[in-house]
Amino acid sequence: MTLQPPPLRNDCFALPPGVDWTPVDQALSLLRDRLHPVVARQEVPLMQAAGRVLAGDLVARRSNPPQANTAVDGYGFAAASIAGQDTVALPLVDGRAAAGVAYDGKVPPGHAIRVLTGAALPKGVDTVVLDEDCATGEGQVAFRGPVKPGSNTRRAGEDIVAGTQILHAGRVLTPADLALAAATGLNDLPVFAPLRVGVLSTGDEIVPAGAPAGPGQIYDANRPMLLGLIDRFGHLPVDLGHVRDDRAALRARLDSAPVDVILTSGGASAGDEDHVSALLRETGALTAWRIALKPGRPLVLGLWEGKPVFGLPGNPVAAFVCTLVFARPALGLLAGAGWEEPQAFEVPAAFSKNKKPGRREYLRARIRDGRAEVFKSEGSGRISGLSWAEGLVELPDHAMLVEPGTPVRYLPFGSFGL
Repeated sequence: MTLQPPPLRNDCFALPPGVDWTPVDQALSLLRDRLHPVVARQEVPLMQAAGRVLAGDLVARRSNPPQANTAVDGYGFAAASIAGQDTVALPLVDGRAAAGVAYDGKVPPGHAIRVLTGAALPKGVDTVVLDEDCATGEGQVAFRGPVKPGSNTRRAGEDIVAGTQILHAGRVLTPADLALAAATGLNDLPVFAPLRVGVLSTGDEIVPAGAPAGPGQIYDANRPMLLGLIDRFGHLPVDLGHVRDDRAALRARLDSAPVDVILTSGGASAGDEDHVSALLRETGALTAWRIALKPGRPLVLGLWEGKPVFGLPGNPVAAFVCTLVFARPALGLLAGAGWEEPQAFEVPAAFSKNKKPGRREYLRARIRDGRAEVFKSEGSGRISGLSWAEGLVELPDHAMLVEPGTPVRYLPFGSFGL
C-alpha cells in the first residue's frame, strides 16, 4: 500500500509581519515548524531497506535470543547438582546439542552433555563450562569448581523480548538496524520513498566543467558540489542541468522536473536576470529570507507546483554553508527523517578575530593539535577553503572577541553526514 502525504501550503514559507532580517535560529525554527514529509509511505523487503527512512515504529515479532542457548563450546549441566563441589566429575549422556540441532531428551541431574556455541540449552541444563577448562575420558567430564550458575549461557530474550519496540519511525536504517530487524522476525518494513532532490544551475555566465569558457564566464562549481552533498545526505540526487537566463526555458525545466524538492543556485535575487525569483513570484509562493548570516544572507524559498524550492546564493561558499545549515535539516524533515541538529564540540581557538554584532558567522575550519584553526581568508569566493576545511566554526550573533585559547563552537563536517 502506498500512502501519499498532504501537500505543503502555499504560505508555508511566509515570514511573520514586520520581519525583515531573520536571525538564524528563527529561520531554522520556521522551517522546522512548517515543513512535513512530502514522500509516500511504502513497504520494502528488509534486504532492500538499508539507508531508507522508517515510516513507522518497528516491534519485535520474536525474542532475541528466541531461547536460552550456550555462548561457548563446552559441557552443560544443572548447577544445583554440583553445588559446593571443588572438583567435579560428571557422566556424559549420549549425543550433543549444536546450533540448529536441538537435543531431544532431558539431561538428568548430576549428568552433563556436550554443547556447541549457539545451541539451545537442553532440558535440565542451565550452566556451561568452557571446553578449555574440562578434561574428558571414559564417558565423563571433569573440571574444577566452584562454577557460577548460568555461566556461559544466554537467557531467552536477554537482548530483545517479543512485542517490544526496537526502532522508531524517522530513523535512517543502518546495516546494524537490518540485523536487529531480521533477528527479531521482521521482513517487509514500512519506509518512506526516497526524497528526490533536483539541483539546477542558472545564468548565462555559467558553463559546464571542461567546456570552453569565454570572457566573463565561469565554470559550474555549484551543481557537482550540491549533487554530491545530496548524495551524502542520503537522498536521491537528480541533476536538472543548467538553464541560461531564459525565463521560458527555466519554466519548462521546472515543469518537467521529476523531483520532490528543488535546489537552485543563482538567479535568486531581484535583478533583471533573476528569473528563479521572478517565476516563483508569479506563483504567489515566493518568500525572500534575508538571513543574518555570513556567508550567505539571501535565501529564496517558494513552491513550484507544490514542490518546495530552495533558492541558494550563487557563490559556492555561501551555497555550501546555506545547504548545510538550512537545506540539510529541512530535507531530512521532508524525507520523513525528522529534524536533525548537527553535533557541535567546544574547542579552543587557534586564531584571533574581533567579531562584530548582528550576524552569525561560519568560518571554514579544521582541528589541529586539539585546536580549531580557520582558513586564511574569509572571502566567500575562496572555494579552496571548502576543500581545505574539515568543519565549520560557528560564531554567535552577538559581538565576540576570539583569541588563541578562547572556547569556540566547532561543527565537524561528519556531523552533517559528510
